[in-house]
Amino acid sequence: MYKTEAIVLKRINLGEADNIITLYTPNFGKIRAVAKGVRRPKSKLGGHLDLLTQSALLLAQGQNLDIITQAQSIESFLTLKSDIKRISCAFYIAELVDQFTAEHVENYPIYRLLHENLLWLCEARSCELVLRHFELQLLSHLGYQPELHQCLSCKSQLAPERNLFSASSGGVLCSACAGNEPTARSISVDALKVMRFLLSNDPTSANRLQMSRELSQEVEQLIREYVRYLLEREVKSLEFMNHLR
Repeated sequence: MYKTEAIVLKRINLGEADNIITLYTPNFGKIRAVAKGVRRPKSKLGGHLDLLTQSALLLAQGQNLDIITQAQSIESFLTLKSDIKRISCAFYIAELVDQFTAEHVENYPIYRLLHENLLWLCEARSCELVLRHFELQLLSHLGYQPELHQCLSCKSQLAPERNLFSASSGGVLCSACAGNEPTARSISVDALKVMRFLLSNDPTSANRLQMSRELSQEVEQLIREYVRYLLEREVKSLEFMNHLR
């Protein structure tokens, strides 16, 4: 038996009343566990294992999957769950964590990042800003932080001019080296500044950032292209988010 806090990332039906729950924990990383009878109306586990709920759990080790024997909600993020736009963004955040992380690999900074950004998303004036901050910080914690200060090719400091962002190379190329990456996308001076700022600041500081619609869309496209390249597929929850727009 062991105890852990966890945030519920995903639920899959198993049999008539059980679920396989994907959890992200502070000390064990991502784990999958069985919640027996959780889909029954009178289940004691019930709402404590809802999607995007932070709970304190007691688990029993099993041969294949561990079994959740007790659960108690810590944070339900109710404000987030009552707003369809915010919850769609939260599903996207959860899917990114699930897709990018392997099971049983401890990474406490990712757990803290997930928790902080879900809380921020509950009250943020700009959901898009939360997503951009989360995407870049997650990539940084996983070792995929894009190079935004010097040219990937010639290693010179990037001048304050329109450069190029290469998803396949993982960062920015100066205008002189642009020919080396024919698929690189143009990146404006302001977009480069925004990405640097989000990488170096916490949610409290990042929340003060203001972007025009055009700048927000540019930064979104650049990061999404990089995420798509790393995962080698689209994030499924994006389709729902785009539909809401």
